[in-house]
Amino acid sequence: MKKIPVIIDCDPGHDDAIALILAFAREELDVKAVTVSAGNQSIEKTLLNAKKVLSFIGKHPPLAAGATKPLFRKLETAAEVHGESGLDGPSLPAPDFSEEPVPAVELLRKTIMETPEPVTLVPTGPLTNIAILFTAYPEVKKNIRQISLMGGGIEAGNWTSAAEFNIFVDPEAADIVFKSELPIIMAGLDVTHKALFLREDIAELRRIGGRVPILVAELLDFFFEYHIAQDFAGAPLHDPCAVAYLVKPELFSARQYHVDIETRGEHTAGMTLADRRHWSKTKPNVTALLDVDRAGFVNLLIEAFKSYEK
Repeated sequence: MKKIPVIIDCDPGHDDAIALILAFAREELDVKAVTVSAGNQSIEKTLLNAKKVLSFIGKHPPLAAGATKPLFRKLETAAEVHGESGLDGPSLPAPDFSEEPVPAVELLRKTIMETPEPVTLVPTGPLTNIAILFTAYPEVKKNIRQISLMGGGIEAGNWTSAAEFNIFVDPEAADIVFKSELPIIMAGLDVTHKALFLREDIAELRRIGGRVPILVAELLDFFFEYHIAQDFAGAPLHDPCAVAYLVKPELFSARQYHVDIETRGEHTAGMTLADRRHWSKTKPNVTALLDVDRAGFVNLLIEAFKSYEK
């Protein structure tokens, strides 16, 4: 099987952690590196969370810390969603490896340019690291196949009525990435709010047992309770959608749009504004995921978690 070389840029985060677990379980993917930014929590906390999760699953990819804040704005975190640690719920052992002694942008550049095949970037947090990369080293674009990101939404936002959290945190960075002229797959709220893990799915993980299924169940316990309080039927697994699409695109339905990022609006900063006019001549720059086979998605993840126990 010819593997897809990927780099994951994340800000763990419960759903980032689950996206990492999924990516390293799938033999279709060759995870070349992991980079981390501030977002769901401070860079110190997201980096520690990444190291803890990767250590727990026995994976030690090149790992580097990146942006400590957005390009121009004050950092806004999501402690109310992910807890004070950014990964509240389970008790994870201390990590057993360290990050590279270089900034994320340098690890990204090196990995992209030294990989023989074009790389797929999988950003699941604010797009600050990727925007810095494209600004500092625009030549890397020639060896990037596509960007499969979690962020945005065609219909609505979540952090504000207009904006999804990842884009809201650093809209200027998102603007740079969306104008990169690279193929972008956008796993936004339109699809991720349908990619739900229900109470019975968490119970199934406990029935299966084993270190990784139990870890994911414990992650979801915390994440689930926050979303139930927000009137969701379950826990939406946003970030794993960006990974799942790469290995099973048939689980998703999508449509192409031209999407602009709002950077100046008083009430709309971070909005992913899709041109939905049927007569429009604007060139699409995004493949937006709009729906998912929830049962197939849940099964894909559960099988990935079980694979660690073999």
